[in-house]
Amino acid sequence: MDLPIEYTKKMQGLLGGEFDDYLKSFEHGRYYGLRANTLKISPEELKEKLPFELSPIPWCETGFYYGDDVRPSKHPYYNAGLFYIQEPSAMSTGAVLPVERGDRVLDLCAAPGGKSTQAAAKLGGEGIIVSNDISASRCKALLKNVEVCGVPNCIITNESPERLAYKLPAFFNKIIVDAPCSGEGMFRKDEAAVKSWESHKTEYCQGLQREILHHADRLLANGGVIAYSTCTFAPEENEGMLQEFLDKHPYYEVLEIDKSKGFSDGRPEWSGAGEQFKKAGRLWPHKIHGEGHFICLLQKKDGAPMLENYEPEDRAKDKALTDFYDFADKFLNVDMSKKHLLIHGEKVLMVPLGLGLKGLRVMRSGLYLGDLKTKRFEPSQALAMALKKEDAKLTVDFSLESDGLQRYMRGESFNVDCADGWALVCVDGYPLGWGKVQKGRLKNKYLSSWMI
Repeated sequence: MDLPIEYTKKMQGLLGGEFDDYLKSFEHGRYYGLRANTLKISPEELKEKLPFELSPIPWCETGFYYGDDVRPSKHPYYNAGLFYIQEPSAMSTGAVLPVERGDRVLDLCAAPGGKSTQAAAKLGGEGIIVSNDISASRCKALLKNVEVCGVPNCIITNESPERLAYKLPAFFNKIIVDAPCSGEGMFRKDEAAVKSWESHKTEYCQGLQREILHHADRLLANGGVIAYSTCTFAPEENEGMLQEFLDKHPYYEVLEIDKSKGFSDGRPEWSGAGEQFKKAGRLWPHKIHGEGHFICLLQKKDGAPMLENYEPEDRAKDKALTDFYDFADKFLNVDMSKKHLLIHGEKVLMVPLGLGLKGLRVMRSGLYLGDLKTKRFEPSQALAMALKKEDAKLTVDFSLESDGLQRYMRGESFNVDCADGWALVCVDGYPLGWGKVQKGRLKNKYLSSWMI
């Protein structure tokens, strides 16, 4: 690969004796990874079930490498949301961030959803995660990936960090800032990243990072943690940027990261940053099986300035949800009477408590359950993906080798052995979508559901 001369000189100056090893890393092809979605399956079960070889990613206990001759997105388990395809080094941010059940998590630059779905798996359906991206087009991919993974407690917003900070000050206790960057760590994986570097370079990205971090501070509650990550080696965008942030926000401290599984120390000496940034982690492509990555955890200490709280919004009235509750009583083994529901147009959503969304551009304000039609309710694909087989009263379960599985995924309708009504269609017990059975014939709702 032809690297920009300016970049090569810079890296040679930074790496010194390691520079030749770094250049040799370009002779090796990129590495491929996938991550078990623990909302649905354990890493051990996934490894046992998938028909191709997997090897563990050291810094992510749910992540695996797979070979470049494998196409995991073609496997039905991918459609069932059992795993997420993600570059191995990119898994480090979600792996390092100490998300606990019940946390209020914000992913500020979330698309296409790798770090959001990773954090959501740690939440285990409890607490709340807001996945935001400023690009409306990228939010579409984010929404689908969140729904495929069956995340029940996610709100997806298409907003600027400034607007979120204005509406939700000090609401979150964990924030992911996977900052837009010059992308130097992606040069081996994507030659387009080289062209982007030549046009954007570090100075442009620094301005974006500076602004995002400023608003992240306003969004974070005292005691909360920011996970700041980039896929660049540039010290100005990493340790240097965070030192600038700490100079203006002295009520933060840098947390230690476990370096035993592939991380190298931060390099504060490259930018004149403080020694505390040795606690940050760097992944180098000549030292690990993955691309370049930087990660640092910052904790907001008690005593930081307090901000005004958010305002909760009105919720749906039960009387408008008669058809939904009728559907739930007939076809679900889940008590929906105590869930917090919201009606938006025809759509019914299950929303996390305690979050005011008025005035924000919201693509999905919770788990999309389905649509209220005239005297009936139609369940959504997102609801199917958030359920377990035992949550449905009617199920049609295909094996991987079944002809019915292929017919269902092609969108065909066909005869099945099932009582009439809404049936949850599964592969090996894992939900794929809905089918409506009438007189023994399954009307396929799979492909059309993703087009809503």
